[in-house]
Formats: sequence, C-alpha cells, structure tokens
Amino acid sequence: MMTTTEETNLAIVRAYLDAIQTGKAAEAFSQFFAEDVRQIELPNHLNPNGQESDLASLRKRSEQGSKVLRQQRYEIVSELAQDNRVAVEALWTGVLAIPLGTLAAGAEMEAHFAMFFEMRDEKIVLQRNYDCFEAW
Repeated sequence: MMTTTEETNLAIVRAYLDAIQTGKAAEAFSQFFAEDVRQIELPNHLNPNGQESDLASLRKRSEQGSKVLRQQRYEIVSELAQDNRVAVEALWTGVLAIPLGTLAAGAEMEAHFAMFFEMRDEKIVLQRNYDCFEAW
C-alpha cells in the first residue's frame, strides 16, 4: 500500500506529463520543479551525446520542442513510487511540426521512455530519462 507521500509524488509526475502533452509545461515549471532541478537525458537516437539541463535549460528546451512538435502524448505503461522516488515507463508519440531528418512535417515518431524522478517538498529535483526511439 502506498503512503500519502508516494501517492502525492505519483500524482505530481502524472500532472507534469499531462502538462507536457497539453503544451502547458513551460508555463507550469515552477509548479513541478525545484529551483535546483537537474534533468539528465541519457544518449539516444535523437540526442546521441545525451544532455544535462537545469531549470533555465529546461524552459529553453521546452520552447524549442514546441516549435518542433505539433503534439505529443505519453501513454503510461507502468509506474512505481517508493518514498521520494517515482519511476514511469511510457510510450511517447510525437507529431512533427517541421521536417526532422528523413521525416516530413506531420510524421509521427514513437519512443519508449523510462523516467526516474526524485522528489523533495512535492517538487521534482532530479529527472533521468532513458529514451529509446523507434527507427525512422
């Protein structure tokens, strides 16, 4: 049985993913992230060197992403909360607003995401992403 803290943390992560897919994440960053947040994206097909971002970088990347993607969706496959940690496995689908590589605008991309969050005071302080994109 989950504790109240675990239920709250899981609800925050779900709300964060929902804000991303509805295009409202950048507006709500202060709701979800601690000021000292770090987001680590491990190397993947789209970002071969990986990347580490602070709050300012996350805002900038969110703005850039909104120009590249017409829409995106997260389908949560599984989720787990333990103390101040949350793990989410999700199927991500994005529709391109502009051409990307060999894909035309309007093309759909899919990826399997494993996301690990550490929480403090009902805010995300660390997010690690393992993103596995389907071939395109």
